[in-house]
Amino acid sequence: MSDIKFTRQEKQLIVPKIQEYVEQELDLEIGNFDAEFLLDFFAEEIGPYFYNRGVYDARATLDQKMEGVGEALLLLEKPTELGR
Repeated sequence: MSDIKFTRQEKQLIVPKIQEYVEQELDLEIGNFDAEFLLDFFAEEIGPYFYNRGVYDARATLDQKMEGVGEALLLLEKPTELGR
């Protein structure tokens, strides 16, 4: 897995959310630099947990879909003397 990096545009959307959360929940005002630093920390230290959860969820979805494909392929089989 490569490092989780956000584009400048993504950071411009995320940083105000962090600032708002910190202000509302901790009654503390932080600037852009501090909020961006916090974002980088979470991306590095906690991001892999969210990333892995996404991978697990994607794998479960793919497994479900592949099961359906397997069943669909069985329906395409033609009867023979050997049976199925």
